[in-house]
Amino acid sequence: MQPVAYIVSEELAWVSSLLPSNKNRSLLVHSLVSAYGTHSLALPADGQKCIKFLRPRRATSKELLAYHTRNYLDYALNPSNDYEDLSQIAELGLEDDCPPFKGMHEYIPLIAGATLTAVDAVKENSCDVAVCWDGGRHHAQKSHASGFCYVADCVLSILALRRIPPSPSTVPARRSRVMYLDLDLHFSDAVSHAFHNPTLTAVSQVLTLSIHHAAPGFFPVSSLSALPNPEDESFDPFTLSLPLQRGASCRTFARVWPVVERIKDTLQPDFIVVQCGVDGLAGDPMATWNWSIGGLGSLGWCIDRIVHSWSGKKLLLGGGGYNSPNAARAWTFLTSVAAGRPLSLDAEIPDHRAFPLYQPSFTLDVPAGNMQDHNSDEYLQHIEDVFERVQTVLQKRLSVENPS
Repeated sequence: MQPVAYIVSEELAWVSSLLPSNKNRSLLVHSLVSAYGTHSLALPADGQKCIKFLRPRRATSKELLAYHTRNYLDYALNPSNDYEDLSQIAELGLEDDCPPFKGMHEYIPLIAGATLTAVDAVKENSCDVAVCWDGGRHHAQKSHASGFCYVADCVLSILALRRIPPSPSTVPARRSRVMYLDLDLHFSDAVSHAFHNPTLTAVSQVLTLSIHHAAPGFFPVSSLSALPNPEDESFDPFTLSLPLQRGASCRTFARVWPVVERIKDTLQPDFIVVQCGVDGLAGDPMATWNWSIGGLGSLGWCIDRIVHSWSGKKLLLGGGGYNSPNAARAWTFLTSVAAGRPLSLDAEIPDHRAFPLYQPSFTLDVPAGNMQDHNSDEYLQHIEDVFERVQTVLQKRLSVENPS
């Protein structure tokens, strides 16, 4: 097993911690990962290190322009802006949930570059799994910021991955396929819309599957966030959504996970990008789902299956999560899971500068709460029935490889 590439630097942690919606979260995450001694984790058989740490590079203008508009980048990356032109600020989404902030011009290229460093690692075959918890900004649009997200690193990573030639052993010969799986509480609107093409009749290189909560008025509002209708003439089998009701728990995820696995088996992706947002965990201020990190159907269980049972190279990205100590707990645990040396959920938080923030339990676990799971058997059966038809349509589309 190759060591997992973990993208981090002191500069990345500090700059990422400037994000208005998640101040200091990155510092908490990386300090907890370090406090547990993950740098020294090794496989018992041969003593090989399980994790290697890579310093992120900055994304170049050319790389950012692969998706973002020049108008947005020229404004957002200009440190001398006074942000007094209200009409332009509104046009570029730099208001309300995405206010301009000191260091934004550093943040955008560094976050994009961190995720692209993860892409570089798998491209160079130096690892099979790369982790970038500062990435996963799935709401940033082509021409404007949105939903706490200022740069579309998820989209940029997919664009880069699909240019990588598949393994020579891939039979029959074809272009690389990328599966984007989003586990955040919120729908991956920017990513899904970026690759949505209802008029395409050929094989797409990219399939997006977002598991999220959707309800009237719940951000983001999008027609693509609903359960797909394979009978609709505009149905795109490469842009999929699996909306879950309030209180979604490990039981619900264990029930729908075979649906995810069947889509993966049908697509046979060469690369899997997983957005591991943790705002669906119990204890998050969003208070919508009741997910946990351990046990059957948990976030940790899902990531373990993806990393250790699925073929293909994987990128694990961060995302939402507004209880910062719990985000640090979750991503530290997922790091150990990806490395094949999962930490005990009963492990005590090591003594380090942020130790007091982990009260009252002072343990690694993020357990489920008492919220009722509103995902009924009838609703979950409906999801299974719909995705059985989705899989049929997808299989038919893939049966004739005709790259666009």
